[in-house]
Amino acid sequence: MSDSATGTETPPTATATDAHPRFAEALDALGLRVEVRAFPEATRTAAQAAAALGCDLAQIVKSLVFAADGAPVLVLMDGASRVDVDRVRAELGAAEVTRADAALVRETTGYAIGGVPPFGHRTRTPVLADRGLLAHTTVWAAAGTPHTVFPLDPQTLIAHAGGTLVDVREQTS
Repeated sequence: MSDSATGTETPPTATATDAHPRFAEALDALGLRVEVRAFPEATRTAAQAAAALGCDLAQIVKSLVFAADGAPVLVLMDGASRVDVDRVRAELGAAEVTRADAALVRETTGYAIGGVPPFGHRTRTPVLADRGLLAHTTVWAAAGTPHTVFPLDPQTLIAHAGGTLVDVREQTS
């Protein structure tokens, strides 16, 4: 959006009511007051969200659902990193960990891929939060839709998600 009087870009404005209704209810239940930002363009991927916000890719929180021996688990990962499935398997003591399909993601969380927030899900699942998220003062996560995000400090986000802090990031050589 641009302000025609000054010719400068103005950030999108939003309130928690712009979030998915289930997520807005979760925010209220937790007593959290956050600024939910809505964008006309999709923020479904970490790269899209970082571009829309003008922030570093690593400040985006990816909420990824995996199936560990068939049971859903949520992994919170920074947007610049990839999940090491073998590390997730080891953390959970699972025989097999695979990426969840869209149906399992929606069934478990109540949200579509690209809009899954870190908490406020339909079903309570184990949550692994990669330690790399703590490298930032503020991180941004989906607010339940592929067009909305919200900021929060990573410690608070992980606590409200019920996350266990782990190292499950794929190591680069």
